[in-house]
Amino acid sequence: MRDRVLAAVADAAPRIVVGSTGSLPAGVRETREEPPGGGPVAATAAGLALVAERADPGTTIVALLAADLPLLTAAAVRDLRTALARSDTADGVVYLDSDERQQWLCGVWRLGSLRAALGRLAARHDGVLAGTSMRALMAELTVIGVAWGGAGPPPWFDCDTDDDLRRAEEWIR
Repeated sequence: MRDRVLAAVADAAPRIVVGSTGSLPAGVRETREEPPGGGPVAATAAGLALVAERADPGTTIVALLAADLPLLTAAAVRDLRTALARSDTADGVVYLDSDERQQWLCGVWRLGSLRAALGRLAARHDGVLAGTSMRALMAELTVIGVAWGGAGPPPWFDCDTDDDLRRAEEWIR
């Protein structure tokens, strides 16, 4: 699944995986959140720490993606980037699932906005990001939610159970 997600952002540089197990494709960097298993906010901070400081925070776009999105495609990521480019005010764009819940780990973000939100959240929690929620991280950001309107299964579908994995495999066939 992780390699399918990496393929969906094959044109990104750098590509960073947080908390990976096993070998990674060439050119993909790896890091761990602190503490290991500290959750998606801590993982976000660890990944962003590897994005070069010289990256322009006003124009650099980062994709924040879970590793268990086997249906994610480059076209789906491109649709998110296009939606963000159309907005002068949005900090990020995420997919909405069928219940219109924001899929925080299937979106694209303006680097500066995401770093600033991490800084504010860390300040409120004495520098500790482990265990904090994605909802808390995104609370102060302007987020556009988009429904999947493309052909095929939804790119935000994540595999948390064996049944989810079987369903994804059926869609892929």
